[in-house]
Amino acid sequence: MSPETLLASFSELAISAPLLQAIKEIGYETPSPIQAKSIPCLLDGRDLLGQAQTGTGKTAAFALPILNRLNVLLKQPQALVLTPTRELAIQVAEAFQSYARHLEGFHVLPIYGGQSMEIQLRQLKRGVHVIVGTPGRIIDHLKRRTLSLASVAALVLDEADEMLKMGFIDDVEWIIEQAPPERQIALFSATMPDVIRKVAKRHLREPAEIRIHTKTATVEALAQYYWLVSGIHKLDALTRILEVEDFDAMLVFVRTKTATEELAEKLEARGYAAAALNGDMNQAVREKTVERLKNTTLDILVATDVAARGLDVERISHVVNYDIPYDTEAYIHRVGRTGRAGRTGRAILFVAPRERRMLGAIERATRQKIKEMQLPTHQDIADRRIEQFKQLVANTLEGEELSFYRQLVQHLMDERDLAAVDVASALTFLVQRERPLLVTEKAREEKAPIIPASSRDKWADKTPRRRDTLGSDRVLYRLEVGRDHGVNPKDIVGAIANEADIPGKQIGHIKLYAAFSTVDLPAELSAAMLKKLEKIRVLNQPLRIRRIDEDERSADQARSIDVPSEAKAKTKSESFPESSRTRAKSGPVEDK
Repeated sequence: MSPETLLASFSELAISAPLLQAIKEIGYETPSPIQAKSIPCLLDGRDLLGQAQTGTGKTAAFALPILNRLNVLLKQPQALVLTPTRELAIQVAEAFQSYARHLEGFHVLPIYGGQSMEIQLRQLKRGVHVIVGTPGRIIDHLKRRTLSLASVAALVLDEADEMLKMGFIDDVEWIIEQAPPERQIALFSATMPDVIRKVAKRHLREPAEIRIHTKTATVEALAQYYWLVSGIHKLDALTRILEVEDFDAMLVFVRTKTATEELAEKLEARGYAAAALNGDMNQAVREKTVERLKNTTLDILVATDVAARGLDVERISHVVNYDIPYDTEAYIHRVGRTGRAGRTGRAILFVAPRERRMLGAIERATRQKIKEMQLPTHQDIADRRIEQFKQLVANTLEGEELSFYRQLVQHLMDERDLAAVDVASALTFLVQRERPLLVTEKAREEKAPIIPASSRDKWADKTPRRRDTLGSDRVLYRLEVGRDHGVNPKDIVGAIANEADIPGKQIGHIKLYAAFSTVDLPAELSAAMLKKLEKIRVLNQPLRIRRIDEDERSADQARSIDVPSEAKAKTKSESFPESSRTRAKSGPVEDK
């Protein structure tokens, strides 16, 4: 299969519906080269000799065909995967479990040295379908007769060259000889030394040979860092980074379409100008979102790999790999979205401890060592806020006409016998009340820097935009625009704030439904103001705003308006800072 004929979708493969559903939920959008070439061969029952590096997606290449023909009712090992290390055995077993999430009754067991033999014996007696293990411990079980390969129809040798380096190759061949002669074998190796080729020649029958050349690229004009995920939630880590990084625009990559929406909503709840970019969006909405990033009304895009293909926005200064990519080529494509037009870009990679192997593969592919970074401390955040505040004051003194305010402050000082430093201190406190310059643990978790999203001061281009806090005296209104029209909360905020001259801080909670939205607005709105609001259009849709009476408000609180009953059962709420809440896609999205 040539590169030109690679598959556009997993649905083009003869894979069962439960597996396709799992693949979609995991976030795989198109088969990688090794998957597109290997899966059809293995589904046809052929042996396979594959040369592919770590980070090319080969686990799915052999796991999906195995699961596709598995008999879940037969509670005996039907596939055996040999790996060189316990870490890889655990990783591969977890991948099997993830792909088989909709195969009821499926069991996979990692077997390796250092784990209690009793635990492994109990699980073997319970019945397992797939064994993933290291050669030494597999041999122990075979010799004890606690493991039988009589029902094994598929045998995978993963990273065969590594098993050769570790002195396992004789053990591997002995294990192969214990399996039924009609078994299918898939051998994967990053390199093909003579010893591995001889093993393949002895044990594989007319194998299909597949070689994937992993592209290596020197990532120029790019500073690369990784954070080893530990001790703090990734969202909080990202928020800290946003506080101190001097970014113009940022692209945040996640694995799934659902994750783009969830993370974008959480960042919006924390006050950032963020939006999702995924394959479920129609072309018009996608283009509008990208245009907002270009014209600086949006600062952060949360995207999947496929949705970001071809994205070329010069102001993207940072790329954050919130979820590590499935393969090295995806990483190279991701970070290539920054460092454009001669600028120096910055790429940050979140790496869980068990993902270190992928980190190593990325370093080999990019020919660069990626530096470990430490998360900004609360003192770092405080220092950054203080510098921003000082710069804001300096620029205001330099660029604004302040004679009226000088007279006002002088009058206040004379009237109350106050010192200038005391007045300035009080004003500083008021200005920074929602963005404290002294950052404590509690303040950091509960308070977010807040700057109105509808305005961006000319001297504060590097400051992440935030929304004002809300009061409680609100009336609920219905707007005849919703998710089906491609609208998001920021469109509504911008329309009301800019067209009706209502300050952003007076706009309360916004909930998005399929065909309409609701918004809390000040109770004292005049009839003239409401008439003005009625004429506003969002995404070319008239708002047709009307007040919702108490009965409707009570009904809204008791049930999800405009949500079918079957969707309501799936709706979940999640709490976010500043009393914001988002719902699952089937229900309303609440913002502001």
